[in-house]
Amino acid sequence: MTEESKPPPPKKKKEPLIIPAEINTAQLLLQGVSAGVVGASLLDLKSRNQKIKFQSTFLKEKPRKTGKFALSYGKRFGDFAAIELKDADAIFSEISKAIQFIIDQKAPIFQFELDINEARELYGKDVVDKMVTNATAEKVFVVWIPDLFFDITATQVDLLENTGEIEKVELEFNKNIASSLTSGAKSKKCELSFKFEVFGEFSDSGQSGLSQKRSDLPKGRDLCKLFENQVRLGALKNEEIEEEAPKPTTENEEKSDEMVVNAFEVKGIIDYDKLVDKFGSKLIEEDLLQRFAALVAKRGGEDAEGLHRFLRRGIFFSHRDLDVIVDLLEKDKKVFLYTGRGPSSSAMHLGHLIPFQFTAYLQRALDLPCVIQMTDDEKFLFKGVYKPPTSGTSTGDNLSYFQNLTVENARDIIACGFIKEKTFLFSDMEYVGRMYPNIVKIWRSVTTSTVTGIFGFTGSDNIGKVAFPAVQAAPSFASSFPTVLGTAKNEENLFAGCLIPCAIDQDPYFRMTRDVAHRLVPKDHPTGGKPSLIHSKFFPPLQGSQGKMSSSDTNSAIFLTDTKEEIREKITAQAFSGGQETSKLQRELGANLETDVSYQWLTFFLEDDELLKSIGDDYSTGSGEYWATGKVKAKLISELNVLVEGHQARRALVTDDVVKDFMCERNIID
Repeated sequence: MTEESKPPPPKKKKEPLIIPAEINTAQLLLQGVSAGVVGASLLDLKSRNQKIKFQSTFLKEKPRKTGKFALSYGKRFGDFAAIELKDADAIFSEISKAIQFIIDQKAPIFQFELDINEARELYGKDVVDKMVTNATAEKVFVVWIPDLFFDITATQVDLLENTGEIEKVELEFNKNIASSLTSGAKSKKCELSFKFEVFGEFSDSGQSGLSQKRSDLPKGRDLCKLFENQVRLGALKNEEIEEEAPKPTTENEEKSDEMVVNAFEVKGIIDYDKLVDKFGSKLIEEDLLQRFAALVAKRGGEDAEGLHRFLRRGIFFSHRDLDVIVDLLEKDKKVFLYTGRGPSSSAMHLGHLIPFQFTAYLQRALDLPCVIQMTDDEKFLFKGVYKPPTSGTSTGDNLSYFQNLTVENARDIIACGFIKEKTFLFSDMEYVGRMYPNIVKIWRSVTTSTVTGIFGFTGSDNIGKVAFPAVQAAPSFASSFPTVLGTAKNEENLFAGCLIPCAIDQDPYFRMTRDVAHRLVPKDHPTGGKPSLIHSKFFPPLQGSQGKMSSSDTNSAIFLTDTKEEIREKITAQAFSGGQETSKLQRELGANLETDVSYQWLTFFLEDDELLKSIGDDYSTGSGEYWATGKVKAKLISELNVLVEGHQARRALVTDDVVKDFMCERNIID
């Protein structure tokens, strides 16, 4: 072989690039913080960012720890797209402050290895397939920084154990390679470019390894906010990052305590007597309560349960025409129960249990049929989003997300003890056709000015919001259930009364309903078609007795999926105490039971009246076994563990077939 014919020497194999853990960690922090500051969904950001490559500038700038990458948000995307170029300095300033805040918090960084099918089961197939680009991957890695960042990748990432291992992440601005913002209404794209340097003392190994505690895996509810197009770190900046935020004035404090209760908002210190006067309902008087107790004893026979603790303790405290329902039942006339749920999160919390526990009790105690409305349509109208389709089959909206939540929430509702043979649970999206004649009649009967006056809608609200109250009103009428309540074959069932257990903030829907009810029923209907209501007080959040518990604030709630450890940690660290600052003062003055969350929660869930009174006496006087906050919290934790574990066990028995049985349209009254 001649010299000229010799094959060229083999090319030296390029070594794979190894990015240091501190660089990877800083990049994840910047992604999470920037998305939170500008109001972008991490899920959408991931799907848009697949083609963007991370530039490891640290290779050229040793010994500096630097990196460069860009985040593309697409054209006119979310809140971010409206930001003009002149706002770049403010945006990067806020990102820098937020980054340092997260570093100072020493937030843990978790990384889990999962089978891809397990990941799909935990987070949904759509989410996993959107995040994992490797279609053949059998194992995936979940990266989680609580309340900040979530990702699923096909390969393990070298990361630090917590954000506190970094001293500082500094954004660089210079003429050649700079952090920059491209945006504005006339721009073809929205993009944030980051050039950054990481400071701190780092070991060569760096890698934190895989997390082993399964309890640290994020749950679906933990990701809801991160997947929404909304500013998530604005409140964090205003309340915690600003070092010299002015203290609120007394006037502001009084304003924050002001009671606000309507169909969409509950806040402030709730004065239930004033609320009853404002809404025009009635308090449940003792004589009516005694009539109700006698009715329960009569209809329940030997198995009668007696009065529920929610009635004994005034938790269900107000009503509209409950006496009319008692009259009907005393005469053995037909009555049905109606309640519902707007499926906004995969995990329900303790506050959601209250109306369902009570409605299931009424069903058993009074032997009544019950219809349960799942307003998946409402949640889409009020919380749904639309984005331009990214594939040929996508519609660009998340309506199916709320429809899927209906099934998940149905499992929790069924686990509250409803009787299958007497319960019809339905999705508006699936059943609305049966109710449509009544919905149309309600639309025809209620003016736009009336519904706007009741619910506060404005010209900027979508037309579905204005139309929806009629959909929630329709199940109040037996004629909406021709098969389920047998009105198609038995006209007598058209005269059935309706009792609605609900929190008092839902009253506006049924005030509207009662005003037009006579137009939807036969002339001689015993209630004039008006549904009767029994109202509950609000279940307070962990942080205090103002307002009500909310799924959107995970620190304010105990969820039905929480573990014993999570329950213990939340009650211990978060439950507001009405006790005194020192043991000495507590012994002298005792606790304020009205503001103490642990005691208030015990009034909802502790069955033993005598024990509850004993705890209240001890705690309010600083004496006896339950003299201190820690003692009361320990009792509450014990009660909640039994409650939540029992619910989880019952829910585990609610199979897909059981859900289908409850949602099957069939007669439940005759």
